[in-house]
Amino acid sequence: MTAQWPPGLLISAPSSGTGKTTVMLGLLRALRDEGLTVQPFKSGPDYIDPAFHRAASGRASFNLDSWAMDQKLLGAIATQADGADICVAEGSMGLYDGVATRGQTGFGSSAETAQRMGWPVVLVIDVGGQAQSAAATALGFKTYAPDLPFAGVILNRVASPRHERLTRLGMERAGLPVLGVLPRRGDLTLPERHLGLIQAVEHPDLEAAIAGYADFLREHVDLATIRAAAASAKPPAAGTLPKPPAQRIALARDAAFSFTYPHLLKGWRDAGAEILPFSPLADEAPDSSADIVWLPGGYPELHAAKLAAATTFLNGLRAHAETRPVHGECGGYMALGTALIDKEGTHHQMAGLLGLVTSYEKRKFHLGYRRAVLEASMPGLEPGAALRGHEFHYSTILDQPDAPLAQVADADGNPVPETGSHRGHVTGTFFHLITPEEA
Repeated sequence: MTAQWPPGLLISAPSSGTGKTTVMLGLLRALRDEGLTVQPFKSGPDYIDPAFHRAASGRASFNLDSWAMDQKLLGAIATQADGADICVAEGSMGLYDGVATRGQTGFGSSAETAQRMGWPVVLVIDVGGQAQSAAATALGFKTYAPDLPFAGVILNRVASPRHERLTRLGMERAGLPVLGVLPRRGDLTLPERHLGLIQAVEHPDLEAAIAGYADFLREHVDLATIRAAAASAKPPAAGTLPKPPAQRIALARDAAFSFTYPHLLKGWRDAGAEILPFSPLADEAPDSSADIVWLPGGYPELHAAKLAAATTFLNGLRAHAETRPVHGECGGYMALGTALIDKEGTHHQMAGLLGLVTSYEKRKFHLGYRRAVLEASMPGLEPGAALRGHEFHYSTILDQPDAPLAQVADADGNPVPETGSHRGHVTGTFFHLITPEEA
């Protein structure tokens, strides 16, 4: 990393649903509109938000994850800010929320990311239904970790000038800077579905929405004070991003398959790999010259009928699997199976390269970090390799007859039944790979 490590901020909140994503996107665009080069980051394992960050800032957003990532990988990802004027990171869940068992460098909380990077926290507080009492919440968050850098608060969903005046009184009494006051507006929420936000590629008019957020922020937030509050510590020592699993990688890329961590793709490209995107929903076959096919996670359950009818895609996938590796993650794993049952209970034939049968009709929430030790090889990795990843879906396994790919455990080390599976050249997991552990 050069000596010009840019200053930064972390946008967080006491809990999910407080409006921090609206603030994040509006702030990214507003700062960019001021002529700054803005580097976005996401704290934690979310794979939907970074695409929104990219749309708002014009730069790829990268995840920083203290549970899954070691110091070297955190440093390698931090170097992606080289050339930026300011970093803005979005936290996950509440500021201090993480897991109970320490991972590679921490517990996965946004506070750890802010502390490690030296980024002061901007706390977005939903003050609906309270006034001065919001200051007690904010003060608790500031003092819970006294060494955590703290920039101030943005008050969200303020109902009236009187409500603002009372809430500000509480913040002044607690000695907390108010960086902005956002009036209540119902039209500022992003569309959501079962895994949170809809994907950026699906938003009906994302550019107009982000421009609207930026206008809203400019009107109600002190951008100059926020810029002045940005700071940073010395970044972690730089390592390298994860290596590619092959030289020529056919990567499914559309509304059904889009959940790939940006640092993986950047690492693959930096190492000289060629990524060959194709769209299963457009009935495109993977490039016949590819060394491997990689099907990321996404929403195949919303497009099951279209995928089942995509004969060019399915036949190309089957032809590739006869001689070369195919790997699927979560939704990609489901598409490699024999069948997918949608929420109406309709049975859709999938690629049949694995015996997996999954159902979205019988919904069950699966969420959390995963550590896997491979029992068989998968693209670029040998048996015995340990991987860190994250699982997030509502699908239920009805049948998983093939040999397990790995021993998989949650963040506390408890085994989970979603072991992935393998058959011939085909492998699949329900977790999304974040990184292999370094030996």
